[in-house]
Amino acid sequence: MENNKNLFQEVNEGYTMHEAIEEAKRCLHCKVPQCKKGCPISHDIPDWIHELSMGNFGNAMHIINEKSNLPAVCGRVCPHEKQCEGHCVLGKKGQGIHVGKLERFLADFDGNMGLIRENLLPKTRGKVAVIGSGPAGLTIAGDLSRKGFNVEIFEMEQEPGGVLMFGIPEYRLPKEIVRREIKKMEELGVIIHCNTTIGKDYTVDDLFDQGFDAIFMGTGTGNPQKLDIPGGDINGVRQAIWFLRRVSLYNEGNLDRSEVVVGKGDRCFVIGCGNTAMDAARTAVRMGAEHVDIVYRRTIDDMPALRSEYDDAVKEGVNFNWESNIVEIHSDENGNMTEVVIETKDGERRVEKADYVLLALGSKPASRIVSTTTGIEVDDRGYVITRETPYGMTTRKGVFAGGDVVNRPSTVVLAMRDAKQVAEGIAQYVDAIKLIDAINEKMKQE
Repeated sequence: MENNKNLFQEVNEGYTMHEAIEEAKRCLHCKVPQCKKGCPISHDIPDWIHELSMGNFGNAMHIINEKSNLPAVCGRVCPHEKQCEGHCVLGKKGQGIHVGKLERFLADFDGNMGLIRENLLPKTRGKVAVIGSGPAGLTIAGDLSRKGFNVEIFEMEQEPGGVLMFGIPEYRLPKEIVRREIKKMEELGVIIHCNTTIGKDYTVDDLFDQGFDAIFMGTGTGNPQKLDIPGGDINGVRQAIWFLRRVSLYNEGNLDRSEVVVGKGDRCFVIGCGNTAMDAARTAVRMGAEHVDIVYRRTIDDMPALRSEYDDAVKEGVNFNWESNIVEIHSDENGNMTEVVIETKDGERRVEKADYVLLALGSKPASRIVSTTTGIEVDDRGYVITRETPYGMTTRKGVFAGGDVVNRPSTVVLAMRDAKQVAEGIAQYVDAIKLIDAINEKMKQE
């Protein structure tokens, strides 16, 4: 187990205090900061970098906490090259500020040193239930708790964190970092119920009966896309996110090695080329696979994954098949995978030996909550329909939704941006119904 843990050690090193301050000093503190424009949650980047450059770590964290509930996560897994760093004016000279590493340094310093937290408002504004504890759910919980709401999270897994805990590999996002960010949520007063499935243990109606003023659905997408080709359902065809979750559980000591599937000497093919595909391929290498290929129907310029993720995958020995598809999967008499047939866009076919095919094709929302609740409408693909005012409310009064379940975000920070808007919508809604109730009560008394 120890050797395997070493394989999953964090890949990218953080800054020392001296390195962070020296990097922060390079910031020009632009009057019209392009980095802030490039950030989906409009971080006040030059302001907290300026505080960091003077050694005022507490002030810098206070500014970060105004916008983000998950800085140690964002500092590691945000696509900085496409966002804040990609917009930095110094980037034109190839000397852009390393915003992500600075955010990570501050968040880690804050966590390790236990800096004093901000003063909290009394929890008198209302009571909100949050279903799911991924990036969207945690952002909603943190924002509303800071605004004076009582917030309770309901999570079906044994531990909170959602995709942060079970979908992003340890070498990119250590689990202890996720746990530390969640502990900060609990310090804000957020209550978390694990091993609790809404739609099974409780319904939405049950939650309203328990006195919640509003409910947020941040359940993500639980039904993976299937592979509709000959042999697409044989042994060895697995979902990439399923594989990543198994490896995570194994690394934590909660699963036997034999239950992870991909192992030493295996030949593994990954279909798709987003960050999940990259994660699955690089994790398969770490689990001992002898040969790992990514098969993608388009070109390198079209891939959703970050270029840095691609570069790291190539360094680790992952092969790439561009403008190609797996069109058939063959098996032996026992139903075990033996080969894949790969076809290029020119129609050329070749046969490769294979033990596993991992699918990173995306997924659709599970219907467990919608099917046990009246009044929540979905579109023809199963995504929950929401409105603009109040932002994020479904067709059922008081029930809000955000994140992948409404088919908006695709990354952690985009889920957070959407959730911050929904948190505003929930606050407006609860304030409004409380005001109406108060007016009605006063009119009765008169």
